[in-house]
Amino acid sequence: MGVAHHHANRFPAAEALEGAEVEINLANSPTFDEASLGFFRASMNNLLAAGDRAGVGHHVIGSSGGGDRVPELDYYRGKTLQEDLLRQGPTPYSIVRATQFFEFMDAVLSETSDDTTVRLPATRLQPIAAADVAAAVVEVSTGAPLQGIRNVAGPDVFPLDELGRVTLAAQQDKRTVITDDQAGMFAGVAGDVLTPGPKAHLAPTHYQDWIQTAG
Repeated sequence: MGVAHHHANRFPAAEALEGAEVEINLANSPTFDEASLGFFRASMNNLLAAGDRAGVGHHVIGSSGGGDRVPELDYYRGKTLQEDLLRQGPTPYSIVRATQFFEFMDAVLSETSDDTTVRLPATRLQPIAAADVAAAVVEVSTGAPLQGIRNVAGPDVFPLDELGRVTLAAQQDKRTVITDDQAGMFAGVAGDVLTPGPKAHLAPTHYQDWIQTAG
């Protein structure tokens, strides 16, 4: 099976799709601000058009679990726009919605930290290892188009402030986590809107195990 895989912040040449049966689009915006909307609109439209010209039979995108329920965050509005464009496009499709990656935690911690403290809200997350997301994308991409969504998440739910404490402890970082529901990009996100609900496919990797080996 021919597969075209896009993961960089550039649009593929038309010849890259020649002979491909499946187009996997994991392109991600370089920023999380309002500019992400333009990125997702332009990249999605370009890739849909290129895939249609090449006769691709299945277009798969990676998206964000719960993003459609957090319209106040620009990045998630961009991901929702990307999904809508895919649904309206000409190609049979699948959407793999994943929760926040384990690997994202370093950026979350650095956003609201100083030399002694890290400020984090108690937003509930159900994070997942990037390797488990990749496995889910492969599984979906090699099957029939879903014409819908596959939700994937890690096996455990954490308040973000607790996840920060687990991370710092594993890294032998002595900074203190202060619970602050107005801190960082998840400020004001309450309840379970960023968890995937009971029908999600749960990945096998536990954060506590992963963080012990993450370098």
